[in-house]
Amino acid sequence: MSVLADRVVLVVGATGGIGQAVVEELQATGATLVLAARSRDRLQALAERLPSSVTVQIQPCDITQPAQVSALMQAIRSQQARLDILINAAGAGLLKPYQKITAAELDQMLDLNLKGCFYTSQQAAELMKEQQQGHICTVVGILGKHSIAMGSAYCAAKFGVVGFSKCMAEELKRYGIRFSLFYFGGVDTPFWDALNLKIDRQKLLRPATVARLIRATLETDPHAVPLELSLMPDSHVFF
Repeated sequence: MSVLADRVVLVVGATGGIGQAVVEELQATGATLVLAARSRDRLQALAERLPSSVTVQIQPCDITQPAQVSALMQAIRSQQARLDILINAAGAGLLKPYQKITAAELDQMLDLNLKGCFYTSQQAAELMKEQQQGHICTVVGILGKHSIAMGSAYCAAKFGVVGFSKCMAEELKRYGIRFSLFYFGGVDTPFWDALNLKIDRQKLLRPATVARLIRATLETDPHAVPLELSLMPDSHVFF
């Protein structure tokens, strides 16, 4: 039996490429899965594809809105009474020359990729503090530690995620709350659909591959803390 049995796991961005793969990877662990994303219809469709043996709670939430994040956490408190693991997998991409990035586009990158992730981590931590343990896992992406041409807005958000996560980790370690950051490079998800780039998607990582690494991290011995994990396709490796 998995060590995740009976744990309550919140997957934010559950209907996205990586989020959905994580949900599918965790469905056999015995964990209670709380699925959050903006679209109720897509959440419901995902939940209906899971085996009937899986305990699932769906909760529509726009994480750019702090009040909705508060409502999400209150729903978890009411229905599950605890939260053991948060997986931040929501996000959107933008690769564009710096001088052509509009104020609205910059706001979108910061609101979703930085501030939304901050809100979920901040409020999940308050639940976890009550039980003196928890694990916050964030899919940062390789552009949270490496810069790239045309990535100024996106990298600004992702570098910020790394910064606040490390600060929160320092504040929360005395409560038994762990942080793990994942730097995946080039995963074949809808992230690439809106980007005007010529990409051989056959050379990218499969969502199922990165989901297995996330699960392995969650199942690590509780006295071992996987802090930062990088996984790259062999077609483009950054050190």
